[in-house]
Amino acid sequence: MTAIGRWSRSRLDTHAAGRVVGVTGSAGKTSTKDFILAVLRSCFHHAHGAFKSFNNDMGVPVTMANAPDECDAIVLEMGMRGLGEISRLCEVGRPTVGVVTIVGDAHGDRVGGIEGVARAKSELVVALPADGVAVLNADDPRVAAMASLTRARVLTYGTADGCTVRFAIIGVDGDGCCTVDFTADGATARAALTVPGPHMASNACAAVAAGMACGVPLEAAVGALANVEMAGQRVQWRASKSGIRILDDSYNANPSSVVAALHTLRASSAKHHVAVLGAMAEITEPEVSHRRVWQQACDMDIDVIALETDLYGPVGSSLEEAVRAVSGLGPDTAVLVKGSRSSRTERVVDALMNL
Repeated sequence: MTAIGRWSRSRLDTHAAGRVVGVTGSAGKTSTKDFILAVLRSCFHHAHGAFKSFNNDMGVPVTMANAPDECDAIVLEMGMRGLGEISRLCEVGRPTVGVVTIVGDAHGDRVGGIEGVARAKSELVVALPADGVAVLNADDPRVAAMASLTRARVLTYGTADGCTVRFAIIGVDGDGCCTVDFTADGATARAALTVPGPHMASNACAAVAAGMACGVPLEAAVGALANVEMAGQRVQWRASKSGIRILDDSYNANPSSVVAALHTLRASSAKHHVAVLGAMAEITEPEVSHRRVWQQACDMDIDVIALETDLYGPVGSSLEEAVRAVSGLGPDTAVLVKGSRSSRTERVVDALMNL
């Protein structure tokens, strides 16, 4: 696959030179990738991006191989399951723009904890060429610190006044979707996001900054955010036959992404808020992290049903027990479903949809 990847990457130099965007982070990679692709397509009509979460030694070469001959911009998602993996992906993909979302405890057990995660994620900015651009989340101190590790130009995004691209949430609707102002170079543009969750404002801001690094004007970048097409099983509202609203975020989970999803659930206008949570795999301190998530859910007045795990604190429920508990809550209920791939929480979504 490495040979295929290198051949595929060489094709991109014809039309996409300087617009090969790599995206990594402990959470938000795929949604940020999807936002970036929408932004790039506002100006580059043959822009191409990774399918779903094609982000490993096979996924990155496949993404480039599937790009059309006339591809004029591309987004590569880069995952990490150990130190050196992102460096290898960068050798093949040779990104010219690198975006880092957040550093959290995802696969931390493989790299010695969260500082190891930060080192692994920083491999993207280290690999950027001198004429490249690093796009860093200034709201995450571990990501912001990566500015000292790259020879590339640095753009920052976040909520602080000093960011290259700054965002401010000015409203949230009943689905948890935010209206956001984005400011850069003294100009401001507004977007009504169609993807729920306050954290999506940050991912959208990353996309605006990445677009600007590729030459997309602020107005065009912000205007494209409403056109994003998200991959499945990621913060998508669905409705069961009985009217229960399901926030399907079942694709994967780590502490950072679960807390973000809880905030999204709580922002909805439903009367009852319930989270059906599967176990979070490959984290450094499983017991501590699961209990902390459970406590944060309680603080938000969200009822937690732990699916087939006792790690959160409450006794775990079987699939049948979880579905039965939710089915008795009535139509004015919003249910978050989330867990690591190994917990197969999509089974809960499938069962609830048939209620």
